[in-house]
Amino acid sequence: MAILLRTTLPFLSLTNTLHSSNTTLTLILTNPTTRSMSLSSSSSSPSQMYHVPELDNNDMDHVPDHTFQKYTSSNSTKRGSTSKGTSIVWFRNDLRILDNEPLYKAWLSSQTVLPVYCFDPRLFATTYHFGFPKTGVLRAQFLLECLADLRKNLMKRGLNLLILHGKPEDIIPSLAEAFGVHTVYAQRETCSEELNVERSVITGLQQVVIPCPEESSTGVTHSNDSPKLQLIWGSTMYHIDDLSFDVTCLPDVYTQFRKTVEGQCSIRTCIKLPAFLGPPPAVEEWGCLPSLEQLGLCSQKVSKGMKFVGGETAALSRVYEYFWKKDLLKVYKETRNGMLGSDYSTKFSPWLASGSLSPRFIHEEVKRYENERQANSSTYWVLFELIWRDYFRFLSVKYGNSLFYIGGPRKVQRSWSQDQNLFESWKDGRTGYPLIDANMKELSTTGFMSNRGRQIVCSFLVRDMGIDWRMGAEWFETCLLDYDPCSNYGNWTYGSGVGNDPREDRYFSIPKQAQTYDPEGEYVAYWLPQLGKIQKDKRNFPGNLYIPQIVPLKFGNTGRKDKFSGARRANDRVSERRWNMR
Repeated sequence: MAILLRTTLPFLSLTNTLHSSNTTLTLILTNPTTRSMSLSSSSSSPSQMYHVPELDNNDMDHVPDHTFQKYTSSNSTKRGSTSKGTSIVWFRNDLRILDNEPLYKAWLSSQTVLPVYCFDPRLFATTYHFGFPKTGVLRAQFLLECLADLRKNLMKRGLNLLILHGKPEDIIPSLAEAFGVHTVYAQRETCSEELNVERSVITGLQQVVIPCPEESSTGVTHSNDSPKLQLIWGSTMYHIDDLSFDVTCLPDVYTQFRKTVEGQCSIRTCIKLPAFLGPPPAVEEWGCLPSLEQLGLCSQKVSKGMKFVGGETAALSRVYEYFWKKDLLKVYKETRNGMLGSDYSTKFSPWLASGSLSPRFIHEEVKRYENERQANSSTYWVLFELIWRDYFRFLSVKYGNSLFYIGGPRKVQRSWSQDQNLFESWKDGRTGYPLIDANMKELSTTGFMSNRGRQIVCSFLVRDMGIDWRMGAEWFETCLLDYDPCSNYGNWTYGSGVGNDPREDRYFSIPKQAQTYDPEGEYVAYWLPQLGKIQKDKRNFPGNLYIPQIVPLKFGNTGRKDKFSGARRANDRVSERRWNMR
C-alpha cells in the first residue's frame, strides 16, 4: 500500500510505502570537527578561530557514548504491558535522546515508534513586524547539524528520523492516518506561534479515524478513535508542575522567584532510556536533509570568531570539555563577563535553545562536579543562570503575547523611533563606537554574542539611539544560534524598560563598559582589525582614527576620564540578568 503526502520541495520525499522489507537509509550530513588551538584573548589575532567544542574526533565519539551509557536504563528493556500499536514522536525544540520524555513515553506506550521532524516553511519566512529572515543562515546550518546528529543517534538505538517539508498540521495527521497512530508525543511550547501550530495539529488529528480493537466478554470488537496529541513539559530545569505556586502567580521580581524555587521546589532527575528504542514502522523513504539553498538561504562560512557544531554529540562534548577536561567550572563566575574566546563562559546556550542539551543534565553534572572536585560560587552561578532561563520561560506562560508588544507586559507608553539609517548602522556595526560595532560584527559573523555584549548593544539601541526595541529583538531572532522567543523577547523587554519588573530599567555606559570589560581593546581589535594598530588604551576611544559616531551618547562623552553622574552609576551597575545560559 502506498501513501502519498503532498510536498512543495523536491528534496524531501513524502511518499512512504509500507512493507516488511528493510528500510532504505538516506544520506545524511556529516559534521567532522576540527581540533583547534586553545586561544586566549591576550594572544588572539584577527585570523584565529575558536571551535566549540574543540575536542578531537576520538573524544567527540567517546564522550557522548560514555554519557549515553551512563543514562541508559538496565531495567527498562521491556515495554509496558499496555504498549500497543504505533506512536509518533514529533521533534520540535527537543533535538536530543538523553532526558527526552516524549521519546521515552512513546517507546513505553507503543510497539513501534516513528520519530518525525517537519521543516515548517513558516520558520524560514520573515519576522512579524520588520520583515527580517525569521531563521538566519547560521542558525539554519546549526539546525541541520542538530538533525543529522539526532538521526545518527536514533539509528544507534534502532530508530530513524523521518524528515519532511511542510506544515506540521498537514503532515502529522496524514502520518497518523497512514500508520494507524494512537498518540503523537511532543514537547510543550509556550509562545503563540508554537501554540497555534499545536492547536492546528489537534484539529487535524480529530479528523482522523483509527480503528481500535477492544477485548470484551463476547470477543474482540472494533471501535473508532482519533489519535491524541500528548504535550509534555521538558524545556526547563524546574518542571512547571513542581512549582509551589500557579505559574499565573509567578513573581514579577526574579530574586523572589529564585528564592522560592530554591527553597521549596526540587529538580527532577534525568530520564533514562533503554539501549534499544526500535523498531520503527516500515518506511521506504526517510527523507533527506535539505541544503541551505533549498531552504532559500545562501551558505555562509564562519571565517573568524567561534564556530559552533550543532547536535547532541557536540553538546555533551562541550559539557565534558568545559567542566571536566579544562576544569573551568570552578572559575566561571570570575570569567563569565568576558567577550573574547571560547572559554570565558560555558557556551551551552545554542544547544539548550535547540533542545540538544537538557538543563537537568547540566544540573546533574554540576552536582557531580561539586561532589568530586569542589563547590563554590562559580558552580552555583551556572545553576543561578539556568534559573534565569527557566524564569523567562515561565514568564511567557504568564504574560503571553504581551512579551512581543511594544509596551511590553506593563503596557509602557513610550515614543520610539524606527529610523532605518540609524538601525542599519547598528545592525551592520557602523555606529562609530568600537565596542558596539565589534559586538554586532561578531553576531553577524558567528551567530553568537556574549551576555555582556548583548546588554551593551541593547542599551545603546534603545537608550542612546531611541530605536524601537522590537527591531533589535527581531534582528537577534534572525541571527542568534541560541534564539528562543522566551529568553530573547524577555531580555529585550527588560533591557528596554518595558519588562514586567519596573526596576529593570538600566543604562549601560559604553565608556564604563569598555574600561571594565575590554581595558586594552583586545576584543574590539579582534573584530575591527584597523584598531589593532592604535595604542591599546585608545582602541575603544579612537577619535578621528575611526569612523564618525552616528549619535551622541545619552550621558556624557567617550573620553576615558569621563565623570559619571550619580544617576548613571546607579543604572550602570553590573547586571546579573543573563540573556541565556552562556
